[in-house]
Amino acid sequence: MRIGNLKIDFPVFLAPMAGVTDHSFRILCKEKGAGLVYSEFVSAHGIIRENEKTLDMIRFVEAERPIGIQIFGDSPEVMAKAARMVYDKFKPDLIDINYGCPVPKVTKKGAGSAALKDLCLMDDITSAVVEAVRKIPVTVKMRAGWDSNNIVSTEAGPRLEKIGVKAIALHPRTTKQSYKGNANWDWIRELKEAVTVPVIGNGDIKTPGDILRMVKETGCDAVMVARAALGNPWFFEQANNILNGNKIIPGPTTKDKIFTCNRHLDLLIQTRGERTGTNLMRKHFGWYIKGFAGASTLRQSLVTAKDFTEMTAFLARAMDSIQKNNTEPLSYP
Repeated sequence: MRIGNLKIDFPVFLAPMAGVTDHSFRILCKEKGAGLVYSEFVSAHGIIRENEKTLDMIRFVEAERPIGIQIFGDSPEVMAKAARMVYDKFKPDLIDINYGCPVPKVTKKGAGSAALKDLCLMDDITSAVVEAVRKIPVTVKMRAGWDSNNIVSTEAGPRLEKIGVKAIALHPRTTKQSYKGNANWDWIRELKEAVTVPVIGNGDIKTPGDILRMVKETGCDAVMVARAALGNPWFFEQANNILNGNKIIPGPTTKDKIFTCNRHLDLLIQTRGERTGTNLMRKHFGWYIKGFAGASTLRQSLVTAKDFTEMTAFLARAMDSIQKNNTEPLSYP
């Protein structure tokens, strides 16, 4: 598929997730076949102030391409300036505008999915960003509406396309739903029927089989995976296999999981330093270490480990035990 002038080989993407889709996790998912990866959502105000922590969230390496940098903000002027700075400094493959975040600290400032309450503001922000970065595609990720009485995605889609947006990702829940309830895939289908640019479906993708079902039911051009990838970069490998008409391959072995935990931890420490890297890894241990005998005890040990040395010692001990017991591959549903 193509998004503007960008060719993408595999239509299953890693969704932008705050506190998750940093360099380390993007690399792991890219290696397993993710067709496109995104940064965490980044504050436009932080970008134009050249806040170092904000800019660190944007930095990437060539192996991560194609990559989209997602930005959020409430002002057309600030968003345009931020988009231009991102392009000039980092040259990503696309800029994505966040109109989907339902978190109150974001929406109270008029950013994220708050734009769904004011489509004229959405138009102005989008136009400003598109004008600022003509050399790369601008895309949008949005929700269906603010609440169930105000579903606007099918109206917003053609407006965004007319402005120059090259693809639209839709998470078919409302802001008020947050991440509760079911995603209404009918809204993805309705958006697809309303626009000619690629539509990326997102929401309630739990297994590789769900990808096929979403494409069949909605006609979407690509699928964006979020929570199903947590602790499971192998999801993209399995998705690639099933989309090519093959049976789902076995899930990772316990040995695979331990090895990837070590690698993920090393990547975090290389980019974030030992103290921050080990602290960030604790939540990932909670996602990786499950589904095998002794997982609960090992997970608790890793999450409460005092430092990098103790974490690696627990992982080494687990690997020794696994190799002695010749663990069989785990099956994923």
